[in-house]
Amino acid sequence: MNSITRPAHERELWGHPVGLYVLFFTEMWERFSYYGMRALFTLFLVAETTSSNAGFGWTNGEALALYGWYTMLVYVSSIPGGWIADRLLGQKKTVMLGGALLCIGHAILALNSEMTFYIGCFFIILGVGCLKPNISSMVGGLYKPKDERRDLGFYVFYMGINIGGFLAPIVCGYVGENISWHYGFGLAAIGMFLGQIVYVWGQKYLKNVGNLISNKSAEGKELLERKLSPIEKDRVKVLLLSFLLIILFWAAFEQAGGLMNLYAEQKTDRNFFDLFVIPASVFQSVNSFFIVTLATAVGAFWLKWGKKGKESSSIFKMAVGMVIMALGFGFMAAASAEYDSNGSSAMYWLILAYLFHTVGELCASPVSLSFITKLAPLKYASIIMGLYWAATGFGNKIAGLIGEAAQDMGEFEIFAGIAVVWSIIGFIVIAMLKPLKRLTHGAEDMDVTSTIES
Repeated sequence: MNSITRPAHERELWGHPVGLYVLFFTEMWERFSYYGMRALFTLFLVAETTSSNAGFGWTNGEALALYGWYTMLVYVSSIPGGWIADRLLGQKKTVMLGGALLCIGHAILALNSEMTFYIGCFFIILGVGCLKPNISSMVGGLYKPKDERRDLGFYVFYMGINIGGFLAPIVCGYVGENISWHYGFGLAAIGMFLGQIVYVWGQKYLKNVGNLISNKSAEGKELLERKLSPIEKDRVKVLLLSFLLIILFWAAFEQAGGLMNLYAEQKTDRNFFDLFVIPASVFQSVNSFFIVTLATAVGAFWLKWGKKGKESSSIFKMAVGMVIMALGFGFMAAASAEYDSNGSSAMYWLILAYLFHTVGELCASPVSLSFITKLAPLKYASIIMGLYWAATGFGNKIAGLIGEAAQDMGEFEIFAGIAVVWSIIGFIVIAMLKPLKRLTHGAEDMDVTSTIES
């Protein structure tokens, strides 16, 4: 049957279900709104109340504390968001609800008062919690089991995330810093409204995806009744260790939106050849730029590495990613040392740091979700996926606490400390690979589909 004459939900475009592109643009605009707001978050909070583009006039420590709580709750809210999808609405309707809440939240942020700022953040937390964990699951639902196109579909979806993440800090950041913070927040709201329009329009292409599924077997018994086998218990132990790595990874990585964002604004020479000054928020787009340009190369490296018979397990990749990301903070330590000597530091330190952070992320982040899908017992799959997002959220909270500590201890000490301590942790995990791999009982040798997310 020709693709055009098929029912809408069965149609394909460029070799993939049309629904993939609906989800691609929905998530692209959602990430545009989130990263646009994130790029302005701490900068707005510390902006002087007496300036022409007034903020709240908070201290760095106060701004980083709120940033930590906000980013933690954004991810932890994925747990109730997943529960709502599993038990009440299904993934498709929960994503619709999340999009509506995000539209409300970003629109409220465009208003100019402290109360509306908090209310807007509250709605965004709820909205991301409903949308984030469910839209990526819907991507997988577009493909039948063992469909070889699934991994490429997630790669396309992953590019949508990072296109939104790349454009948002440039557009919203420039407008927010140079014209009005609230105009910048308003642009993020427009992005989210566009995403919601795409999602509503595309429902006909998502007819058989993300619907509510009964949690009972054919015999009417609850699927959670069966006890874990010894093998499943061992795999859960490895998963718990991987969650610890996830917490530590994001505790360091998420300095990007907090401490490093403020460092770019307050201590970096952003004068571009005396032509113009680059807004600090624009540096938030560097990570997404490197992801789009380097993802294929990093993936090809690991594929070639594995074909040579060398160690390429998920735990190994996560540990290597941890070390590479940690080394990026060595450049930030160098930037701090230069600032202490000269009163400012060069932009290339930030670029180099983000380069290493991105390569580390490309090693660790894509495989972490895949690792969970391979090891998680089926009856606890949703719960464990919720714990994954919770671990990411706790990492974000710790990132805020580390940023606060830098206000007393000094940035050089914090950046150098992360570079050293996180590298040591990564090497310790590498040294423990053999016993850890035994506990997986060959899960990574099984024919299991992987996913890519950020």
